[in-house]
Amino acid sequence: MEEFLPFFPLKLVVFPDEKLNLHVFEPRYKQLINECIAEGKSFGIPVFDTGIMEFGSEMIVEKVVKNYANGEMDIVTRCTRVFELVTFQEMVAGKLYAGGKVTFIENNKDGEIEQWSRLKELAAQLVEILRMDHKLNVADLTEEYELVHKLGLSLEQEYDMLQMENQSQRYEFLIRHMELAIPFVKEMERAKERIQLNGHFQHIDPLKF
Repeated sequence: MEEFLPFFPLKLVVFPDEKLNLHVFEPRYKQLINECIAEGKSFGIPVFDTGIMEFGSEMIVEKVVKNYANGEMDIVTRCTRVFELVTFQEMVAGKLYAGGKVTFIENNKDGEIEQWSRLKELAAQLVEILRMDHKLNVADLTEEYELVHKLGLSLEQEYDMLQMENQSQRYEFLIRHMELAIPFVKEMERAKERIQLNGHFQHIDPLKF
């Protein structure tokens, strides 16, 4: 079933249940957000790279943090689901902003517990190597989306994952990424340690024969 959404294109990917803080300052987006607040409507963030991409995120305004005298505002938004673009209008009739028809894609929670355990195991290894335990407590993770922006994925990789309807596919995607990344990160960390030691006096225990 197709639905119409006003659009706020951005060069980023927002995943389901992820929150996004926005400072709204352009006239077209001030109009869009004010209408969404007044009418309780959602809006869409189509991913923008070199142009408008085919997939994006439906968003709701959860909170207005600050209103400025000139009409600008700071807001907290949250992604509810992922959509695929059907039509795109650069300017909706009588409005300043873009919009279009979309269909929403499924989010099939078919991930296996073994996949989730492996994913968390690899995530724990990665944060330990990077000494980022204080920034990400792997034990507290409840779903794969909480990891994505912390793994150094490119916009293209995040966009690929946004389109995946099956959780099992997303699990495998992240597992594969970390299995490839961890050996590289380990080597980079070893190189950093060697660079830091260069020129410093080192305490070396004598060999015992």
